[in-house]
Amino acid sequence: MQVQPAVRGQYEWLLLNHHYAKRVPSISHAFTLHDDAAVIGVITFGTPASRHVQMGAFPSNPGRVIELNRLCVLDSAPRNTESWFISRALKMLPPYIVVSYADTVQGHMGFVYRAANFNYAGWTDMERKTPRFDYVVPGKHSRQAFRDGNAQFTERVRRRPKVKYWIVTGDRRQRHELQKMCTWPRLSWAEYPPPTEHKHLIPANDNTAPVGKAAV
Repeated sequence: MQVQPAVRGQYEWLLLNHHYAKRVPSISHAFTLHDDAAVIGVITFGTPASRHVQMGAFPSNPGRVIELNRLCVLDSAPRNTESWFISRALKMLPPYIVVSYADTVQGHMGFVYRAANFNYAGWTDMERKTPRFDYVVPGKHSRQAFRDGNAQFTERVRRRPKVKYWIVTGDRRQRHELQKMCTWPRLSWAEYPPPTEHKHLIPANDNTAPVGKAAV
């Protein structure tokens, strides 16, 4: 198998037909996975949808934070292909702090990121004592709930957490510097396993070890 830089026309069909989100996000870097002449996977990286994500991971240089926002590999690929593909693609990126999320709504916990040596950073909204709620229009992203005049059709849904991961790219010196600058924590999966419903956690003040308490 080979990993190659790609343009949108080479991988769009994969994202629209084989990824659960069924849409193409903001993409700055994309790589396709080839088995002989066939494209069997795509991985994309882009600017996070929220500037808060970048500021939260690297306040002094948020533009150096990028999100791994799509990973799609056909089921016909060999076992462990996803983690191998991620590792190869990361080596082809410029120096970044790369963040990514595993969607618990889809039953994902991020085992593929753990296999690719990402740091585990807990879950979304773990600093909040109360959960968030989304207003959802069936069949649409939650951001569209009030954009199209369909507010009367919305459903109030308790937001499920997403599991957070991060890693750094570049040469050895660049990775060392970015590792020091990232303000996302590095938590113990065994001590703080990710929940599938909102859970409050007071994390450490640095990114080396968790300190604090967890409470439902």
